[in-house]
This record gives sequence, structure tokens and C-alpha cells, in this order.
Amino acid sequence: MQSNAQIVLKSGEVFQGYAPLEQQDCFFGEVVFTTGMVGYVEALTDPSYSGQILVFTYPLIGNYGVPSEETWESKKIHVKGVVLSELSPFHSHHEATLSLTDWLTQQGIPYITQVDTRALTKCLRTKGVVPGAISKLNHPVQFEETEEIDWVSEVSIKEPVYYGNGDKLIIAVDCGMKENILRNLQELPVRIKRVPYNYDYTQEAYDGIFISNGPGDPMQCQETVSILRKAMQQAKPTFGICLGTQLMALAIGAKTYKLSFGHRSHNQPCLHIETNRCYLTSQNHGYAVDEASLPTDWRVSFRNLNDNSVAGIEHESLPFFSVQFHPEAAPGPEETNWLFQQFYRQLSQ
Repeated sequence: MQSNAQIVLKSGEVFQGYAPLEQQDCFFGEVVFTTGMVGYVEALTDPSYSGQILVFTYPLIGNYGVPSEETWESKKIHVKGVVLSELSPFHSHHEATLSLTDWLTQQGIPYITQVDTRALTKCLRTKGVVPGAISKLNHPVQFEETEEIDWVSEVSIKEPVYYGNGDKLIIAVDCGMKENILRNLQELPVRIKRVPYNYDYTQEAYDGIFISNGPGDPMQCQETVSILRKAMQQAKPTFGICLGTQLMALAIGAKTYKLSFGHRSHNQPCLHIETNRCYLTSQNHGYAVDEASLPTDWRVSFRNLNDNSVAGIEHESLPFFSVQFHPEAAPGPEETNWLFQQFYRQLSQ
């Protein structure tokens, strides 16, 4: 059973739809959109979406159900709510274990369907992402302040975890790390020490550092930045993905800024400056590096061809590099998976 519902933006716009009858409360979050046609399971379990209400622009979601937990990007759904045009009433896939509807219900995730997601997305593209709320129709909404929440501290692991048995040891800083990043790192002949976002590893023996993706404003991650800044003085190979790029930029004295509506899709074109080759990339971020603030011994390595923003940075001589996109994909193209091999080669030099 469903009842009339609404998604209300703090900027004043209201979009009507339908929600489960038992969904009575108001649910708040920053309203963002993704243009991916598939990959809703990976998106919903990506910790980078913590604190956000996710709008799927593709008109039909849920038709292939939900596979087992082994393919998720974390152990649970992280979004605060889901906005859909049409939620498929049936699903069909040989790996599916339950429907998207049942999964959202089991995980306690509010959702609203039959929304004009095209109109909502056009609004967000024009005015920028804003806080919003899913509620019953005509229900008064008192918006909560969530901009100062340190989401990274909520999704990072609490104690170090070890993986692998290679000769080289990587410190993997978990700011909300996707499981497919860990899977890719485990394919390398290395040992991995996965540590919390605020774990100080600078006095330990290790061969390289990896900084993961994660949610929220990078300026909230001052502990992580401070530790990374100290660690980079040792000039050991350092590789960052997504939020890891922004944290690396802050650690070297550069600045970050919030994008108007972010980059969230599976086929963002990025130009590799060195080779002049374009790669299709999977992206999910709301902040970017201010190119003008980069130190003189750093350069842009990748550039987003949709808006010319920085999609990767690297040091001119030291083994430091990072990318704003997701070379581990999940979902999306795997054209830039070679970056993991580049990191391993630096470890071996």
C-alpha cells in the first residue's frame, strides 16, 4: 500500500510522488542525482553517499533485483533516502536474491516513487544540490542542519584490519572505502593494513599509502590531512582516489571547492594529459580541487572534459598521484584500472 508523498527542497520546490503507507516520518539529506542506467546496488552501498538523498535519473530502477552481499560496496545501504521515477514491481536476474523494494524495506531506507525525476534533476542542475526531505504530502518540513557533520568518521572502520601476504606493505586509509577498491588492491602482491581515517601511521614501517574515497566536505577531515601531510615528507608512493584526491590537495596546501551539482555517473570523459587520451570513468563526488591553488611542483594529470575541472593531480618528480574518478569502477568502465599497477610499480622502485 502506498500514500501520497513529496520530496521538498530547502530552496522551496516540491515534487510529488508515492511512498509506502508505513513511511510516516520526515527523512532529511542533501539531494543529489546520478545518471547511471545500472549499478543501483553499488551506488546505494557506496559510503560516499552518506548523508544524501539519491535521485536516480534513469526512469526504471530495480528490474534486475539485488544480488548477494559479496558484490556490494559495503555491508549496508548508506543513502538517507531514494527518489525514483518507476520502481520495477518485478525483477529477473540469475544472481538476484531479493527485490529492490524488499531490500530498501529491510534496510529501513525511505523512498518515493512516481516522481518527475527529470524535472527534479533539471532543478538541481540549475540551482545546485540542496538539502531536502522526503515526507507525506503537505507535511510541514523543518530542515535539519547537516552540513557540519563529519560523515567520514561515521563510515570509517574503527580498528586496523590486515589483508594479503606480499612483500610490500600498503597503509590503506579508510575514509569510507568501497569494497571494490579493496578487491583491486588485494589483486596486487602486497600486504594491506586498512586503518581508520584518524589513525597515525607515520611512525610505522610501510612501503606506500593509499587514501580512499569517502563522503562529505574534505575540509571536515583535518585529522586525516594532518597525518597525510606528515607522511608525505617521507616521499613514499602515495595514491588517492576521489576524496583521496581532495585530501592530498589539502595536505600539500592547495584548496578545494564544492561543485554546483557534482559528478555522479558511469561515463564521465576524462583526458589523460600526458598521453592526450580520453578515458571513460565512473565518478561520485561533490567537491573538486582548485587548480590555481596547486603548488608549482604539482600538475594536473587528468581533466574532466564535461566541465574542465581537475580529475587528477600528480607531483612532477615524487611518487605522489591521485585521481578524482574511480578506476575500480563498480559500476562503470574499467579503462583506468592500470592506475593500480602504476601504484605497485612505484612501490617496487
